[in-house]
Amino acid sequence: MRLDKLLSKLLPLSRVQAKKAITLGQVLVNGQKAQPETKVAQTDTVTHQGKTLNLCLERHYMMNKPPGVLTAARNKSQKTVLDLMPPETASLGCMPVGRLDKDTEGLLLFTTDGELAHRLLSPKRLIPKVYKAVVKNEVKSDTVEQFAQGGMFGKLEAMPAKLEMLGTVDPSSMNLEPGEYTKVLVTVYEGQHRQVRRMLMACDNEVLFLKRLSFGPLCLDDKLSPGEYRPLTDDELSDLRKAVSID
Repeated sequence: MRLDKLLSKLLPLSRVQAKKAITLGQVLVNGQKAQPETKVAQTDTVTHQGKTLNLCLERHYMMNKPPGVLTAARNKSQKTVLDLMPPETASLGCMPVGRLDKDTEGLLLFTTDGELAHRLLSPKRLIPKVYKAVVKNEVKSDTVEQFAQGGMFGKLEAMPAKLEMLGTVDPSSMNLEPGEYTKVLVTVYEGQHRQVRRMLMACDNEVLFLKRLSFGPLCLDDKLSPGEYRPLTDDELSDLRKAVSID
């Protein structure tokens, strides 16, 4: 790939700005000055203003999404998940796989592989996504059966899902008002808008806390603090591909 084109993908630079940086000698290829049209291979070492660049155009990450952040590429007035990522993420086309709503936290995947993302999100693949939730009021026993059967939850038509009770919650531990609160585990196999919240609300259980713990074969790395991210390991990427039948 041409050096100027590569720089415009890896750095927040336009093609014109990339050419200027190269011409000014701010960019070196294998320690030598280069030209905008210089062809660059993955085995080359490219530096910009003394900083070595990661030349890999294929990226895959997991993030522990914090609450209060939008799952979007950009927003003029609110922080988005891409604001927390390396600056080249968007220009490389490394986008979130699905969405977590603003108030939901936990595992969010990013990839440059459009086919992988498409398959992971397809309801036909039945890829499980597991969430931990804290809800207001006691969860009724027939709610578990309603989730298992699927069907209409208010105006939402949902596939069969799994609901497990994890016990009651001490309100003081979450700065909640005195009352009855229940912790549950929810597994869904599709990704409709605010699906978990809407399903539980239709069963008279308002969601006060929601965190995604896993997506298919991948679990959230408990070493990641809210807002932190890391590249997927080769094994994790392989497991994702196997889950959606990509060799």
